[in-house]
Amino acid sequence: MSFDLRSDTFTLPSSGMRRAMYEAEVGDDVYGEDPTVRRLEEMAEEITGKESSLLISSGCMGNLISLMVKGGRGFEVITSSLSHIARHEIGAVCSLSQTLPVYAECNNGILNPKSVEENIHTYHYDASETTMIEVENTTSGLVYPLETMKEIKEIAERKSLWVHLDGARIFNAEVQSSIPVKEWARYCDDITFCLSKGLGAPAFSILSGDKAFIREAKRLKKLLGGGMRQIGIMAAAGIYALENNIQRLSEDHENRAMIDRALRDSGWADIKISSTNMIFFTSPFGVDRVIDALGKRGVLLLDDGGMARVVTSLNVSREDSKEICRIIGSIKSEELSA
Repeated sequence: MSFDLRSDTFTLPSSGMRRAMYEAEVGDDVYGEDPTVRRLEEMAEEITGKESSLLISSGCMGNLISLMVKGGRGFEVITSSLSHIARHEIGAVCSLSQTLPVYAECNNGILNPKSVEENIHTYHYDASETTMIEVENTTSGLVYPLETMKEIKEIAERKSLWVHLDGARIFNAEVQSSIPVKEWARYCDDITFCLSKGLGAPAFSILSGDKAFIREAKRLKKLLGGGMRQIGIMAAAGIYALENNIQRLSEDHENRAMIDRALRDSGWADIKISSTNMIFFTSPFGVDRVIDALGKRGVLLLDDGGMARVVTSLNVSREDSKEICRIIGSIKSEELSA
């Protein structure tokens, strides 16, 4: 038996979700005629408080569309050097949106508002100009402080900049902080959230913003090859996830805390970040050795930038977590140093 802690993208649809997919009413979404897709988009509008929403293939597509609409050739986006658009989207920020990323100071991915303001470049004939700021919530599992988001939005409004929120795991932030997604969304101009991570759907993300922004986003979705037909089958999984899998994220957070304690007690794990459903740690014996030793015992981790990454999800039960803790405790420093 194995326990997959590499990512919350390895979740499998439950029987209830599969039933919802089977029974979904469908139509041609390219023509705006899939009723299940429209219902999902309306749910997203209610959740985020934004005027309009668009079902998209992935969070990467949502980030890219926002960059294409509000950035582009000769313009800059201020972000963290640890952000998803900087590290995990194959350089699409430059190669596809043709936007120049400018990295402000951050603490584990959380931007320093003072540094954000210092890195804003206004119009000059021979220099690129800042047009947008990108934030990520959660970032490496950390909940973005709401006050920091407020500060960043205030700066953006003074400087007439757009704020894009990569909210791939925004529901983890909501459950951890008890701050509704709608409140986080007040401090950005557009927001994405993922259905296929902690919420457990097989695919898709949502992009939400004002009507003018989403109108242009629809064109760019098609440009990027994102036009899809009878996708209500998959949208139904997203609806099921929103209706059933948000509050249960607290279970993932509790399981993460349990595994955190086992790692701290192990003698070979140095925790760097531990919050919501994610843990990042190093080891004096080397991350590769730890990942290999755990892998041989059926516990799968990921090397993310030189740190071992643990991600809990709905596919990892409380009993699974207890067994994972037992396995962690069975690995001694002598084995890793041999």
